[in-house]
Amino acid sequence: MAVAFFALVVVLAAGFAFLNGFRDVSTAVALSVRTRALTPSVAVVLAAVFNFAGVLLSGGFALIFSQSWVVLPSGMTGLTVLTAGLCSAILWGIYAWWRGVPLSSTHALVGGLVGAGAASAVMGGSSVNGVDNILLAQVVLPLLLSPVIAFLGAYLLVWPVTWAARYTQPDVVHSRFRHAQSVSAAAVAFGHGLQDGQRSVAVILLGAVAAGVSGPNDLPVWVILLTAVMLTAGTLCGGWRISYTLGYKLTRVDPMRGFIAQSLTSLMLFVGAIGFHLPLSTTHTVTSAVLGAGTNQNFSVTNRRMVLRILGFWVATPIVTATVAFVVGLALSPLSH
Repeated sequence: MAVAFFALVVVLAAGFAFLNGFRDVSTAVALSVRTRALTPSVAVVLAAVFNFAGVLLSGGFALIFSQSWVVLPSGMTGLTVLTAGLCSAILWGIYAWWRGVPLSSTHALVGGLVGAGAASAVMGGSSVNGVDNILLAQVVLPLLLSPVIAFLGAYLLVWPVTWAARYTQPDVVHSRFRHAQSVSAAAVAFGHGLQDGQRSVAVILLGAVAAGVSGPNDLPVWVILLTAVMLTAGTLCGGWRISYTLGYKLTRVDPMRGFIAQSLTSLMLFVGAIGFHLPLSTTHTVTSAVLGAGTNQNFSVTNRRMVLRILGFWVATPIVTATVAFVVGLALSPLSH
């Protein structure tokens, strides 16, 4: 039974990675497509290649996360917690994509794990250790700090870049930054692979430990390759609903501001993954950076209604996913005894 449920966890984690790539391709390339720095087809292929490369290098970070995120109960209890958490995160991700709203897959997954762990505890199973730690490190701090840093950083960076280009013809400035956006879009895609590839890899590793098919320090190559392939496949399929939101409905962005937002986003993703082993939301970071760079022109160019809608989804994500996972966890609880 445990091995069969572990196989289900692997399938769900692969589906989560596919959905992640499908939804988040727009966060990496939306600005480049909006400013005509890249065509949609070239942008998607570029994002897929660098996403794949980022995931291949994220295995070590995923091992750290699987050891420090949370300690799951062993056996069927831990596997049902993962199953309920993944189901909740996938369902909420599909709904947000359908509504064209960018949100964090990480916060959805963590909310799902917390809700599923609570259901396990209520039904008399083993509780999930480390819930307080992941709420602080994976939800509260990234949710509150990374969007603020990205918004303020992009807002402030526009001034020195604009001053440096003050004597250059606007057409020349746009042309140069369109070329630069090709690099910054690739950097965001690579950072997305580094950051988001860790989530699915870590979940599979947690499932393998709970099922007893792998040790806590093992990092099978097939797990990394599976995640890389599924994330890349999702990227190639590409969901453009969110791209339209970021590129056209949030604020007005020119090539210079697009480059600033993408460059700051990639820097934060790299520092978070490599420097501090801290999972940051690619979606939260790039959305906030786009908003900061665009707002620097004039607050009137910002779609306030859309901003409030996105913020509402961000706040609701851990609450909704925890609630749904709690219900699914209760339904699955008989299997864990």
